[in-house]
Amino acid sequence: MAKHEFRSMCSIARTLELLGDKWTLLIVRDLMWHGKHTFQALQDSAERIPTNILSDRLKRLENWGLVERRAYQQRPVRYAYHLTDEGKSLEPVLLQMMAWGHKRLGGGRYDPATGKSWTGAGI
Repeated sequence: MAKHEFRSMCSIARTLELLGDKWTLLIVRDLMWHGKHTFQALQDSAERIPTNILSDRLKRLENWGLVERRAYQQRPVRYAYHLTDEGKSLEPVLLQMMAWGHKRLGGGRYDPATGKSWTGAGI
């Protein structure tokens, strides 16, 4: 992990300083579970992250060692993004957030308790 001067000694505050905006964990979600690894694929997610924010968050995740960038095309150079082992270690956090939201916020596309996906129309 990158060295960083934190504003707080609290581990929750420190984690939120890295992951606590409305976009970062959605990028991790897409990299982890949705097979989205290019800038365009990440931008095409249902939440429609603005390009400047996506670029910033990918750089931040890369600087922190949670994502690595690999060239997949040379002319022009284009990159694919992949979670590192450190980035993959966020999976239990995402599963807990998903379970909490599923139980308290009216469900979702995937039920982590049953392991079943809802594939109905209108998503």
